[in-house]
Amino acid sequence: MRRPRRAAHHRVTRESDVAVEVDIDGSGRFEVATGLPFFDHMLAQLARHGGLDLVVRTTGDLEVDAHHSVEDTGIVLGEVLADALGDKAGVRRFASVAVPLDESLVDVALDLSGRPYLRYEVPFAPGAVPLGSPGFEPQLAEEFWRAVVTSAGVTLHVALRYGRNTHHVLEASFKAVARALREAVRVEGETIPSTKGVL
Repeated sequence: MRRPRRAAHHRVTRESDVAVEVDIDGSGRFEVATGLPFFDHMLAQLARHGGLDLVVRTTGDLEVDAHHSVEDTGIVLGEVLADALGDKAGVRRFASVAVPLDESLVDVALDLSGRPYLRYEVPFAPGAVPLGSPGFEPQLAEEFWRAVVTSAGVTLHVALRYGRNTHHVLEASFKAVARALREAVRVEGETIPSTKGVL
């Protein structure tokens, strides 16, 4: 019988206090509170479209800026994903998807490789303003994904094919990663999907 694919971590630094719980085989339920409403909205998309049960509670030095809260949330999320996936026996491992949101279209390819790598090709128009209040600066999404893949040991490629609206571009990218992750973690066998015998 396969063990439940769940994990929880709590990380405290001088810059943030982050607690994350994940159930890979959940139903898309989420409880997220980071102090950044737009970031909360993106994490909710990750849970719902990834089929994850996700709890995120982050407090950080938002009086400095949002960077520490966003990056540290990514670090802890990556840690719990790695723990929940365990040795990855039986997972599909690879997945790719194109996700539209109105005028925007984002391509994502993902590999549960054990090797952290991020290729992030999501340009924004000059002068793109932070979203929400307190503001989430668009470039923070790249820092978030870099933290996630580094902690989780995942190879992730995210590319904007086209799009103009900053909200739409970011939301399409989070939904695309969520859908790719949902496929990559799907169990379709019993062995580890690597000729090395380990991921």
